[in-house]
Amino acid sequence: MEERFIRINASLNKNETSAALTILLGILIALSALGTDLYVPALPDVAAFYAAPVSAAQLTVTTYFLGLALGQLFWGPLSDRYGRRPVLVAALALMLVVTAASPFMPSAGSLAGARLAQGLGMSGGVVVARSIVRDLHAHEQAARLLARMMIVFSIVPIAAPVSGALLTSAAGWRAIFWTYALIAGGLLVAVIAGLRETAPAERRSVHPVAIAAGFAGMLAEPRFLGPLLVVLACQLAILSWVASSAFTLAGMGVSVDAYGWMFAGVMLGQITGAWAASRLVVRLGMARLMRSGSSLVLAGGAAAAAFAWAGAAHWAAIVAPFALLLFGTALVLPNATALALMPFPRAAGSASSLIGAIGFTAGALLSTLLGMLFDGTPRPMASAAALAAAGVFGFERLLRNGPR
Repeated sequence: MEERFIRINASLNKNETSAALTILLGILIALSALGTDLYVPALPDVAAFYAAPVSAAQLTVTTYFLGLALGQLFWGPLSDRYGRRPVLVAALALMLVVTAASPFMPSAGSLAGARLAQGLGMSGGVVVARSIVRDLHAHEQAARLLARMMIVFSIVPIAAPVSGALLTSAAGWRAIFWTYALIAGGLLVAVIAGLRETAPAERRSVHPVAIAAGFAGMLAEPRFLGPLLVVLACQLAILSWVASSAFTLAGMGVSVDAYGWMFAGVMLGQITGAWAASRLVVRLGMARLMRSGSSLVLAGGAAAAAFAWAGAAHWAAIVAPFALLLFGTALVLPNATALALMPFPRAAGSASSLIGAIGFTAGALLSTLLGMLFDGTPRPMASAAALAAAGVFGFERLLRNGPR
């Protein structure tokens, strides 16, 4: 009977993953970005509604990131113990309940608390989606699925800010949370009705000591640490653009509307790179794709820094190098993530948690640092991107020449 039930699933030979499952997993990993990109345009409306200072409204973003970082640490181990499906249902249910309650919060402070809980729930989608990839695939097949998921993910930074602005203009900030609730409800239905369990039959302990020991063991494993450093450097290179591009380009006289198109153009580089990775990884192999991608990342980061320090004042001197950089990261990230998850077929949830927690923490630190260093020029952003790009290139070379 179970076989007759219509399910979103990978094919039995595991050579292909259905389009429906790919889209579902892509949306799940995009939840982290959706939680900010759709919401940020509503910040002025939130501050005005509660008659609160800008700092109080911005706190609702900070607490959301804190929830994401904390949630990364426990959803993975829980999914290793209790299975991907029930843990994902619990995370999405938390997202739904908190999101539905958020429009009724009596103060900006209570909304910040709700956003913390929302971040906890939404982080579960990111962690469990990566874990499912490792349950289903390894090597090039896992990298191909991750690349296809990145295509779906990349749509969010393009569409969500515009959608958030339109929703806020039409119906106020509460409409953002009603939209989140609809998304959470839709994902819950999709997971309950169409996702089978993928976790290995052997289940791991969720005792805090066992979890901590597992994390320590992973960090001591060269086959995990090497790809993790590549992933981390890629994420920091991308975040240098995401965190600072709006302020940097505004300082160069770029209008808000024009910035939206420029941001979309850079993200199109990531979408194109992810599409290329999904098409080429099985044919060329993970190593060749990572080698080519890391070289492109280095070229993009170096060009951005060179133009910035040379005093180039045209927006193209920023947008073009970063489009190349993000194209390169899309060739590298799926492969490096697949390599990091590969040594832990029975603890993919914990490995996914560790990747996410370290990435979000480092990203928050970089965002804060770039805010402190911002001087109205592209130099801080471009310099951070160049350093991260050098890290991608160097760590990829070390990984290629190091232990397997």
